[in-house]
Amino acid sequence: MLEVSNWIMQNFSHASDAMLIFQDDQLLIMNDLAQNLLDQTDVDTNYLQQLVLTYLKRNSNESDDCFNCAIKNQLSDITIPLTINSDGKEPLSYSLIHRQLSSHENVYSITLKSADARERLDQLSVQHSLIQYINRAHEDERKQISEDLHDSIAQGIFTAIMGISRLVSQQTTASKTDFAQQGDLIQNQLREVLNEVKGMALDLRPSALDDLGLVPALKTLIQRLQENTGIQITFINRLKPDITIPNDIAIVIYRIAQEAMSNAIKHADTDEITLLLLTHDKGVSLEVIDTGKGFDVAKMNQPNGRSLGLLNMNERVKALNGVFTLESKIGEGTSVKVEFPVISAHLEVS
Repeated sequence: MLEVSNWIMQNFSHASDAMLIFQDDQLLIMNDLAQNLLDQTDVDTNYLQQLVLTYLKRNSNESDDCFNCAIKNQLSDITIPLTINSDGKEPLSYSLIHRQLSSHENVYSITLKSADARERLDQLSVQHSLIQYINRAHEDERKQISEDLHDSIAQGIFTAIMGISRLVSQQTTASKTDFAQQGDLIQNQLREVLNEVKGMALDLRPSALDDLGLVPALKTLIQRLQENTGIQITFINRLKPDITIPNDIAIVIYRIAQEAMSNAIKHADTDEITLLLLTHDKGVSLEVIDTGKGFDVAKMNQPNGRSLGLLNMNERVKALNGVFTLESKIGEGTSVKVEFPVISAHLEVS
């Protein structure tokens, strides 16, 4: 019998998967997980070997039925889906992984990985990535708010304070006309600061979204953007009247519209934007289309613009079981689309 290496022996017993090691057609050793799996199911080692052999024959030009020959000719790992019946319970899903350990001695391993366990690990990995994206988005938002407060709000208030100080110092020497003009200037500065504060409040949490719902909030956002930019924004609303969109879905749809339109205004060099909001058999969707210069999606690997950015849009949509689609071609404009399935979105009929 071939002596198994120290590395294999150290990791073999503590492996998180069922592992079996063969030489030719003889089983050398298996760990406790493999033994338990064979004891509790209708699978045996001959079946596992034949499964590998069948796969190798199907994917090679070997014409003989020499199991050892086929194994020796297969130097890279192979993975085969496997369903196992377990004592009358629901079938268990596994991935069978064949790995050549020594081609000269024809020693190979068969590992059985639980698909359910792998799925749980994948979910944990996705959740971890999602938390990272959300935390980064929150920090980006806080940074933007801090910059706005310092560069715009604080500077505007400071300018108004300096104007008032000047007004006080000149109240006995300045003419009534100069005094009134200085007072008007200070009032205008404070109005600008007030508008900045209101704009920040709308960006952070539009009151119309809470008070009136998604459609009025989008209309208010569109009106404000049109007034500030002069860009024509067309809103096509095809929501069914008997559908109520849950609050968490509505917030994400609003943010997607806000971010997509902001990006189009800043980067697309467009004079027209279209929003399409509708419900259909598969759920609710929003699409934001611009006729701008477009870009190469494959090269877009950094968040763009303010707020969550395109990459963080995707993460927020996925967190609610939605689908995010970004399509753009240079010279042909850009389309940003999100769709939430009815079941996953928990749409409620009022």
